[in-house]
Amino acid sequence: MKFTEEHEWLRPEDDLIVVGITEHAAEQLGDIVFVELPEVGTEVSKDDECVVIESVKAASDILAPLDGEIVEVNDPLVDDPGKVGEDPMGEAWFFKIKPSDPSQMDDYMSEAEYNKMIG
Repeated sequence: MKFTEEHEWLRPEDDLIVVGITEHAAEQLGDIVFVELPEVGTEVSKDDECVVIESVKAASDILAPLDGEIVEVNDPLVDDPGKVGEDPMGEAWFFKIKPSDPSQMDDYMSEAEYNKMIG
């Protein structure tokens, strides 16, 4: 598993990458009240905005961590956005991406490096 400076986690799963936000990010956002997911089949470039999250505190965008195609989204989150706060590192993943350049994963932090960053 890898981590971005924007508090996203990236978990390889076969030839796909599963993307979600960290427990730290979920705690910072507070109660999540709205999640908008990307369309399956969307081609994204690294740093494109792909997910919108609204909490009682703020609205946040989740950026595509890699170039590639969105191949699956976690539709149940749209009806139950609070799940992001309950299980951000498990059931509350946002989307799966088929990366066009898997070497972009090398740009991200290990769990130990991420934990050091958030202190």
